[in-house]
Amino acid sequence: MTSATAPATRSAARLSHVARSSLLIAVFFGLDKILGLVRQVIIGRQFGVGPELDVFNAANNLPDLLFALISGGALAVAFIPVLSEAMEIEGRDALWAVFSRVANLAFLITGGLALLLAVFAGNVVGAQFGVAPGFSPEMQALVIQLMRLDLIATLIFSLSGLVSAGLQSNQHFLLPALAPALYDVGQIFGAVVLAPQAGYQVGGFQLPAAGLGIHGLVYGVILGAAMHLGIQIPGLLRYRFKWSARLGLQHPGVRKVARLMGPRILTIGTFQLIFVVQDNLASRLNVGSVTSLAYGWLIMQVPETIIGTAVGIAILPTLAEHFARGDDAGFAGSVARAFRVLIALTAPAAALLMLAIRPLVQVAFHFSAQGTELVVWAARAYLLGLVGQCLLEVASRAFYARQDARTPLFASLANLTAFITVSLLLFRPLGPMGIALANTLAFSLEAGILIFFLARMFPGVMSLASSWIRLGLGSAFSIGLAYLVLTRLPAPDYLAALAALAAGALLLIPFVRPELRELARL
Repeated sequence: MTSATAPATRSAARLSHVARSSLLIAVFFGLDKILGLVRQVIIGRQFGVGPELDVFNAANNLPDLLFALISGGALAVAFIPVLSEAMEIEGRDALWAVFSRVANLAFLITGGLALLLAVFAGNVVGAQFGVAPGFSPEMQALVIQLMRLDLIATLIFSLSGLVSAGLQSNQHFLLPALAPALYDVGQIFGAVVLAPQAGYQVGGFQLPAAGLGIHGLVYGVILGAAMHLGIQIPGLLRYRFKWSARLGLQHPGVRKVARLMGPRILTIGTFQLIFVVQDNLASRLNVGSVTSLAYGWLIMQVPETIIGTAVGIAILPTLAEHFARGDDAGFAGSVARAFRVLIALTAPAAALLMLAIRPLVQVAFHFSAQGTELVVWAARAYLLGLVGQCLLEVASRAFYARQDARTPLFASLANLTAFITVSLLLFRPLGPMGIALANTLAFSLEAGILIFFLARMFPGVMSLASSWIRLGLGSAFSIGLAYLVLTRLPAPDYLAALAALAAGALLLIPFVRPELRELARL
């Protein structure tokens, strides 16, 4: 093999590895979303679009924010490029040396902040700019109780999220992809065993019922977090993890993570603040508004996670390696292919789901007519932003792979500003749908800003001109067929909706075949 062909061969092997990783992650994330929907169906049928679920969803916000800032998305995305670089240059022992020091620091910081949040939970829940100022005093008291319990799960996740980053840096995606499904299993256990007053019938067997009500759901979250961590421990053993009790503030790898993490904390903080603001505003609307937004977001997240997050997670270590080798052409080519695949798959997916969503919500959750309408219109408003959400998964990781955390921070601040401005204008006249529309506009703006800067560095990353006509025709034919099936098929509404989605997807395949081939090359 000549020196000229060797890099190309290695690049092709890497691209096929990313494709396999994307497929693996998509499959397990698909499993996660199926289990998540099962969980939400069970919970929705138990509690409805009502005050208890409003409380449960609001109580999650600040623990989720704490996790995301310290040990979740903020650290993981800043962490992986540094770990990948250490692996590429110095080997696995160097990777674990950086990992241990950062993990120790992150756990200590998370624990200290969790303790403070538990002590001052009453202040942050009821304050005018807090979590749920519009709730009644009884609902606020319950939010405080559940929030304190949620912090236990946050501490567990503070380790589990870092373990996922460590395994992904070793190009191991199976266990981190499986972990969310186990998290769902724990929550399902809470919903079917810990929460109900009467046990569920499964075949001829009646499950026990602990009768803990909404508290049972939180205990299920804690159990799920423990399972999320536990399933990944064998991966640490396989890759010869060596834990060190050191903090190593002067270690060059730790300092590099800290430099990247500072802007990343602000970036992910703005993302999580959007949901705090969202629930703050929704708590001032009719009962059920917080829950309708949570369910609408969940529905949009099914295709977003299976397509956008799967591609983003799988491609990040490879983009980081391209950057470490100085391979700008490989970097730009991978990003461009990912963008083409995401647009081709997500635009028609969003349209088909918006068309068919109502009967599926009705049959799945058994909400009241009013609750169904709230969820359906919130979901449709979120789905308008599906393309932007998926493009953002890759665009943001492209900058972190280049160890640039400042540009994503700038874009996220624009996102937060736009969201607050638009949601304040729309939440009163349009209710929850107005808040969801503000979310769509803000995240699409963030994706657009990042793509603009990427295109300036790498002209051609959005070279889609030759595809617009083909993709537009394919989407139009697909949606038209789905509409005919939905309105003309003599079957129950939910079966007609499923048939419409299947028919639209099948008709779309020939039009997106080039992008499906590119997915195999990622």
